[in-house]
Amino acid sequence: MPPCQRVTLLDSTLRDGAQGEGISFSVADKLGIVDALDELGVDLIEAGNPGSNPKDKEFFKEAAGLRLRNARVAAFGSTRRKGVVASEDAQLRSLLDAGTETVVMFGKSWDFHVERVLGASLEENLEMIWDSVAYLRSEGRRVIFDSEHFFDGFAANPAYALDCLRSAVEGGAECLALCDTNGGSLPEAVAAGVEAAMGLSRVAGPAVTVGIHAHNDSGLAVANSLSAVRAGALHVQGTLVGFGERCGNANLSTIAANARLKLGLDCLRGNGLAGLSRAVRRVAEIANVTLDEGMPYVGLKAFAHKAGMHVDAVLKSPSSFEHVEPEGVGNERRILASEVGGRSVVMERLRKILPDAQKGDPAVGRALERLKDMERLGYQYEGAEASLSLLLRKSSGAYEPYFELVRYRTTGERSPAQSGDAVAARGTAQAHAMVQLTVGGVEEIQAAVGDGPVHALDQALRRALARFYPSLEGMRLADFKVRVIDGSGATAATVRVLIESRDSDCAWTTVGVSTDVIEASWLALVDSIEYKLEKDGVKAPLTQTQRPEAV
Repeated sequence: MPPCQRVTLLDSTLRDGAQGEGISFSVADKLGIVDALDELGVDLIEAGNPGSNPKDKEFFKEAAGLRLRNARVAAFGSTRRKGVVASEDAQLRSLLDAGTETVVMFGKSWDFHVERVLGASLEENLEMIWDSVAYLRSEGRRVIFDSEHFFDGFAANPAYALDCLRSAVEGGAECLALCDTNGGSLPEAVAAGVEAAMGLSRVAGPAVTVGIHAHNDSGLAVANSLSAVRAGALHVQGTLVGFGERCGNANLSTIAANARLKLGLDCLRGNGLAGLSRAVRRVAEIANVTLDEGMPYVGLKAFAHKAGMHVDAVLKSPSSFEHVEPEGVGNERRILASEVGGRSVVMERLRKILPDAQKGDPAVGRALERLKDMERLGYQYEGAEASLSLLLRKSSGAYEPYFELVRYRTTGERSPAQSGDAVAARGTAQAHAMVQLTVGGVEEIQAAVGDGPVHALDQALRRALARFYPSLEGMRLADFKVRVIDGSGATAATVRVLIESRDSDCAWTTVGVSTDVIEASWLALVDSIEYKLEKDGVKAPLTQTQRPEAV
């Protein structure tokens, strides 16, 4: 394929993606995702079926007023029902009422589905496809025909599957999207099907293109999509983060990066791949989906290096262990520090604190030994880089504590159930915490009530520090995880606590380890607050003239 060709991307997050388990979009969610996809430079956004539910109908009304820079919104629906005239079919009418320039319409192309599921004759199905496409075209719409179950149909009855495509072309469809609806095809079968469809496309002329719509039930959606592109497809459908019904859809973030960086094909408008990682995280956040950080190109792990020999090589020449530049897809290289990382890893991280640090610098040796000592105790820093940053500061001598603990105390109480109700039978539990500390020689004591001891400790600690460090007001705990490291001690086992904190700018994770879960939580809490203050550029400790009461 000539490298100058352009592949159009259709994102189905709002339609196929919404069919994924646990996914539910409000109208506001859908509008936010449209904005993210438009900013990324996707060509088409398949936004739902306006005839299926009131929410989609409301969305299309809202979307009509959007001023999009790169993308176009498309409505999605099926061919007319059997025995109904196209102009009188409610489904087709709803597609027109959606007001989109482009309509994605699916129809059957597997003889098994036509006869056993649709209950129509093979000839009638061909008429339904032609009628529906021709009607939408007569009303001024551009039509993409999604050939449902195409590859299964092509394997069972290739002549009929191609007849279905031919009917769509004769009706006026400008794109034939071949669907691996069951997600069970292999790349070579996809390539053969695309090549057969390309024969029809060539007869129809350059106005008709072939596309691919792959599901991931065999783990091959991306491979099948790229196989289709290499066979001549110029239109790819999927979802940006890969979620969708069953095992999901083809992951468009991976496809877009591969198409541009490996095949030399343009597929995103605007800033292109530079905004890819940001767009993926934005869509995942709106969908309330925990992003797989092992995702190619966009995951946090995609350019993370841990082994010392690997790190040493990457620092000398990134291409030694990176197939593309992370900045090209809006990501960044991460050097993970651990007991297997070696001096090169520690030195690279330490240079962010001491820019002139060299391999022979004593601070590097101290940091490496401290890291190994902590990991022997059960600490793990590759998932808690905020705590790692503080550890390196302490080892380098660049650390000053923001406060000193005098003591803390937590207590808990539980009130008895007031009724026989299943929920009330659990009773009501509350935790209390008291924190006594000093900041620059000034003592502060605060107490708080929380839903649990860690929550109460967090509230009391921040309350005690509030008058000294006002920026803590914008910080919150986002996640709390406990893992038993050594179960041999039963209830006295060593535990590792990870705490994720957030403010308006970013998120960070800290770690604490102890045989006491409260102490482990306290250590992670302290790191979280100190990292926040360090990140904000707050000096520690405050001098007498800087304190609020001196103003």
